[in-house]
This record gives sequence, C-alpha cells and structure tokens, in this order.
Amino acid sequence: MKLAPAELRNASVGVGVVDTLDGLAKIEMPGCAATIWRRQLSSEFQAWVDALDPSQLPTARLVLRPGAIPSAIKHLCDIAGMEDTAERRWFESDISDMAAQFAKMMRAPYLRLRLDAINTNACRKFHIDAIYARLICTYRGTGTQYGISTDGKDPKRVFTVPTGAPMVMRGTHWPQDPPAGLVHRSPPIAGTGETRLVLVLDPVFDIEETD
Repeated sequence: MKLAPAELRNASVGVGVVDTLDGLAKIEMPGCAATIWRRQLSSEFQAWVDALDPSQLPTARLVLRPGAIPSAIKHLCDIAGMEDTAERRWFESDISDMAAQFAKMMRAPYLRLRLDAINTNACRKFHIDAIYARLICTYRGTGTQYGISTDGKDPKRVFTVPTGAPMVMRGTHWPQDPPAGLVHRSPPIAGTGETRLVLVLDPVFDIEETD
C-alpha cells in the first residue's frame, strides 16, 4: 500500500500518524487520543470497490472471536454477491488482519464487527463514543471526520481521514488520561449519491454485556 497523501501531515494535536498496522498500538501512549495508519488503497482495489453496486456491499453487525472473522467475512461477501476476485480476497484478508491486530492491542477476547453501506447523514453530529476504543476504516467514499472540541461545540478545524486509512480512537471508557476533546462524525453525504463502505471494530471484554 502507498502512503496516504498530504492531508495527514497536519493531523490534529493528540492524533498519532503511523506507517504500519501494528503502529496503531501507539493509542496507548499518554496524550494520544487516536492513531491513524497512513496508507492509501491500491488504485485497482479502489476502482473495484467504487464500481460495485451498493447492493453488493456486505453489511453486518456481529460479535465474534477474532479467529472466526475470516470465515464470517467470506460468508458476508458471498451473501452480497461479490465475485471471487483478487480485490475481494484482499478485502477479506485486510479486515481479518486488522481484526486480529486490534484484538491483540486491546487484549479483547471478542470483537464487535460492523460493516455499513451508508448513503445518509448517519452520526452527523460530532461526538465521543461511550466505549473503550474503536477502529474505523472507510473502504469506499469519504472518510471519518474529526477535530478537537473543548467547549462542547463543533471543532473549529475539521480533519477528514483519507479513504482506506484505519483510525483507532479512545472512547469515554478509556481508563487513562483525562479526555482529550477529540470528537468525530460521519461526513454528511445525504443527497450526494455517494455510498460509503465503512468497517467498525469495537473490543468486547465480556460477551454477556452484548445482550
């Protein structure tokens, strides 16, 4: 994968920018409210996923052990009617690799996996999630937007995570450090004709709490 373009050179204060998947573990460093893996998806994959009909984008909300995610993703792609191409196989492998690394980072026995095909203004208000931490990766469409807010208002400067660049963020249940004021939202896209494909992973420490 290529490095993402210049928009990450001026990432917000408190956001670490890393060049490898395991570098996302920098989220545990003091004062680091989020980390972004600075990568750019291949032009072949981007053209493939952008050309898919929205009905062929896999969607799901599941809680799984990390080891079960590869077969689950393959099944979801089958259900969506995705052809068995090199790009699809890379997509399945990428989600599986990120899930394994994220679960290891979080020391979580389970992950909540969400795949969403979004064409509305979902989660359009800036917020902090009431969770321990979250990984978000947008494979198609505009990436997650974020900024710093210390007064409860929208950030004065809004940053957009590049498509294909995974971001790990602390939630309000993160046990270390005071809140950094990092807020995020889904980009407002209603009426544009855009359909985003977004992966969300949350650590789950107690399976009974998912009910």
